[in-house]
Order: sequence, then C-alpha cells, then structure tokens
Amino acid sequence: MPSGHILEIAGAHASLTLNRPERHNALDLDDLADLARSLAELATRPDIRVLVLTGAGQRSFCSGVNLGQVAEADWRDNPLERLTDLIEKLPFATLCALNGGVYGGGSDLALACDFRVGIAGMRCFVPPARLGIHYHVGGLRRAVAKLGLGSAKRMFLAAETFDDRELLRLQFLDRLLPAAEFEAGIAAFAADLAGMAPLAYAGMKRTLTGLALGGLDEAAARRDAQACWASEDFREGQRALAEKRAPVFQGR
Repeated sequence: MPSGHILEIAGAHASLTLNRPERHNALDLDDLADLARSLAELATRPDIRVLVLTGAGQRSFCSGVNLGQVAEADWRDNPLERLTDLIEKLPFATLCALNGGVYGGGSDLALACDFRVGIAGMRCFVPPARLGIHYHVGGLRRAVAKLGLGSAKRMFLAAETFDDRELLRLQFLDRLLPAAEFEAGIAAFAADLAGMAPLAYAGMKRTLTGLALGGLDEAAARRDAQACWASEDFREGQRALAEKRAPVFQGR
C-alpha cells in the first residue's frame, strides 16, 4: 500500500499531499500518526516558512477518518484532534489547497490551517450527527471560532451539504479559484506567505489563535511583540522599505 501522504520540501516551502485518491484521501489511524510525525518534524525547522496541505487526485481533498476503523479505536485520546491541534500550532504559515470535496474530519484539517483556497465545484459535508458520532471538542471549538455558532450548527447538527459559493460566503474558504487557475493561484499565495517576517507571523498567529479560542496568554503575546521590535527582521524591514526592495528576513 502506498504511503498515506507525500511530503516535499523546496527551500522554505513544504508541501504535504494526502495520498489515497482511490478512496477520497480517507485517513487510516496509521495515517494520522504518520502525519503527526511529519508535521512535528517540520515544526522544528526554522527554514520552513509555509506549508501547503492538499490532496492527491481531482475529486476530493479529504473524506476524513476511515469509518471502517472508527469502532476499533479508543477515542478518549482522539488522534484526529491531536493532529489538527498540531496543525493549528505550527509556527509558520499553513495554506490548505482544497483540490476537491471535503468531508467529515477533513473539514477540521482544513479549518486548522491559517488559510483555505477552494477549487470551483467543491463541496463540504460533515455527517457525524447522521452516524451517531459526537465530533471531537477541539474541532467544534475551532469551527465555532472560525465560522460562528450558527454556521457551525448548520455544519455539524443539520449536516448540510455546502457548495463552493456557500463555503466562500461562510468564510470557510478565503478564496475560490477555477480549476484552470488553481495551481498557479496556490503557488502565488504560498509565495506571498513565505515572504512574511517569520517572527512577526508566528507571534501574531499565536495571539490571534488565543484570542479566537479564548486561551490568550497576554504576557506571552506582549513578549512576542517586544521581541519583534528588537529583532534584526524589523531592522531589515525598515531598510527594505527605505530602499524600495523586497525584504530578506532571517527569522531573528
């Protein structure tokens, strides 16, 4: 059986592709553990500035956890919840390239990323309420923070199917692109994100996440802000502005 994901690194750009297109990139329990290991390793690398998370094939980004294994697992320690929490806490930019439909737990992988770009014609459907499954608390909290309570209820309690335009309206998607422009649009967005000052990006990302989820460490946020004022990256940003050129940040 092929690997459940493909990780590629080119300079400051990392790309992680879910790799089971024959079953809509559903995730086995082993796949969740493998993904967590790859992401934990990426998190230690100061050279990575952006991660693009996508799926193989042209039909689906991810259809969530393999339902055939759900009954076998001990969900008191939910591996999907641990994985999505890990994605949300990555210090660099994360961009989810939704190359097709997103279903079940795949929606939480997407929402854990900083940004989501969808391909025209994609859909989203999250069916736990139809299956007798209580979705993990972390995923529900994230959905409420990013979509609002009403939209989260439509997604998880009414189990509505959302089309691409509705996903954009609900701010599940940040951008929606036609298929002919999808790859180029993702590459351009990822390049923009990789050009941001890494200390400022990581610090503000932590602060914004804390504010959204109600767990802000204000003292730590103020320390992050002070560290940026004292950083070489700030001085480089000032020089680049004065010299009318793109800054070259070092993350220090």
